[in-house]
Amino acid sequence: MPPTLASLVHHSALKLTVRAGEDRLDVPVRWAHVSELADPVPYMEGGELLLITALKLDAEDPQAMLKYVKRLVGAGVVGLGFAVGVNYDEIPKALVDAAEREGLPLLEVPRRTPFLAISKAVSAAIAADQYRAVTAGFAAQRELTRQALNAGPEGLLTALAAQVDGWAALYDASGAVVATAPEWAGRRAARLTAEVERLRERPAPASSVVGGPDNEDRVELHSLGTGRRPRAALAVGTASALGTAERYAVHSAIALLTLTTERSRSLHAAEQRVGAAVLRMLLAGQPDHARAVAGDLYGRLLDAPFRMIVADAGGELLAGLVEAVESAAARAGEAVLVVPEGERLVVLAADGGAAVTACVEYAAAREAARAVREQASADADDLVVGLSAPSGPIAAAGAYKQAEQALSVARRRGRILVEHDQLASGSVLPLLADDAVKAFADGLLRPLYEHDATGRGDLVASLRAWLSRHGQWDAAAADLGVHRHTLRYRMRRVEEILGRSLDDPDVRMELWLALKATSAE
Repeated sequence: MPPTLASLVHHSALKLTVRAGEDRLDVPVRWAHVSELADPVPYMEGGELLLITALKLDAEDPQAMLKYVKRLVGAGVVGLGFAVGVNYDEIPKALVDAAEREGLPLLEVPRRTPFLAISKAVSAAIAADQYRAVTAGFAAQRELTRQALNAGPEGLLTALAAQVDGWAALYDASGAVVATAPEWAGRRAARLTAEVERLRERPAPASSVVGGPDNEDRVELHSLGTGRRPRAALAVGTASALGTAERYAVHSAIALLTLTTERSRSLHAAEQRVGAAVLRMLLAGQPDHARAVAGDLYGRLLDAPFRMIVADAGGELLAGLVEAVESAAARAGEAVLVVPEGERLVVLAADGGAAVTACVEYAAAREAARAVREQASADADDLVVGLSAPSGPIAAAGAYKQAEQALSVARRRGRILVEHDQLASGSVLPLLADDAVKAFADGLLRPLYEHDATGRGDLVASLRAWLSRHGQWDAAAADLGVHRHTLRYRMRRVEEILGRSLDDPDVRMELWLALKATSAE
C-alpha cells in the first residue's frame, strides 16, 4: 500500500498532530512538497501533502484562508502540514476553520520535526511500496510462467484471475471465447465479443477499457500477436482499477500468451506445409503415401468422408475465411487441412463438421453483405467458393475437380458459394443461360428461323414437337394438327437445311438443347 496521511500521523518519529479532517486520513500521498508561495496551485499535480510555515500568508484572515484552502482542494492536494514555532506558535484559527469547512486534513508539525524528515518518510514509504509491487510482480510472473509451461493457457488464466482477484478470458482469432477462469466468467466473456471484434480491427498491440456487462465490473481488453492482424485477445475483469502488482501480472500474461500465439503461428505454418504435401499426394492418386505423411496430424481427416473446398478472392476475404474455418475446427476438436495458394485457398474438411458449416455461414454472411449493398453480382475481388460432394482419399482428385466446377458455376452465376451436390440434383436448363450456349443455339437454328420467316413452313415448331415426342410421328403430328406425311416432309427439309441427320442421337440432343436455350431468352 502507498503511504497515507494516517501512516504519517502514526509514524513515531514525526510527532504529527491532526487539527482538521481526521475522517480523511486514509487518502494516499503521492509526494510531500514544500512551498511558501501564496498560490502554489500551478505547481501541484494532485495527491501531494503540502508543507508550509505561512511565511507569505495572512494565516489569521478568515477570507484569505478560505480562498487559499479552496484552491488547494481544487488542485487535488490531499493534506496540509503546518509547522508551528516558526512564524506562528500555533496554527491560526482562521486556517483550522477553513480546513474543517473544506474537508482538507490539516496536520500540525512540531518545530523539532524538519520538513525534510516528512519528505524522507514519504519517499521511503513510496519506495517500499514500489519494491513490494515489483517483488509481487516477479512472483506473479514466475507463477504465470510455471502455469503456462505445465498447464497451458488455461492454467495461466487461472493464475492470472487469482493474481488480480477477478476473472480472465482468452479469445481466438475469430473473437470466440477459448477459455475462461474461473468457469463462471464464461457468460460475461461471451457478452464482450462485439468489443473484442472492434479491438481486433486495430493493429496489434492494442488495448481498451470497457465497463463490464450490466456494469458488473471493469474489463481490460488486450490484443495478442505481433502481426498486423491480432491472433487472439485477452480480457481481464476486476472490481476496480489494477494496482501496480496486478499490472505486472497482466503484462506478464500478455507476453506469455503472445509468445504462445507466435509459437502457434510457426507450428501452424509447418502444419500447412505438411498439409500441402498431403494434398498434392491425394490429387496425384497416392492415398497411401498421403496417409503416411499425414500421420496423427491429418490422419483422422482421411479416415472419414471429407469435403473439398476451393475458394478464390482477395487476401483479406481469404484470411477471414481461414480464421472462420480453423477456429470452428479448433473449437470442435476437428482436423482441417488448409492450403493457401496465392489468391486461392484449398480446404479439406470433415463432411458435416464444424469447419464446413463455418465456411457455408461465412459465405452466407458475404451474400447478406452484398444484398445490403444492393449489388446484382459479386465484385471482381469478392469471395467465390466451390464445395465438392462428400468424398474419400481415393477419389480426392475427383472431389477437387467437383469443387473447381462448382467454383466456376458460382462465378458465372454471380454467387458467393455453390455446392456440387446442388448442380447434380438440379436441372441442366439453368446452365443454358450461358452466353456461349446461346450463341451456339442461335447459330445452329438460324437457318430454320430464316426459312420459317419466308412463310414456307413451320420447321422450328415441327422440330420441337417431333423431338418432344421422341420421334413418334403420329403423336407429334397430332400435336401440330397436321398429317404425319407433312411432318415427315418437314423433318427432311430440316435435315437438308442443316446438313445433319436426325437419326444421329448427338444431333437430336444438340437441337433439343438449342431449342431450350432459345426459348429461355
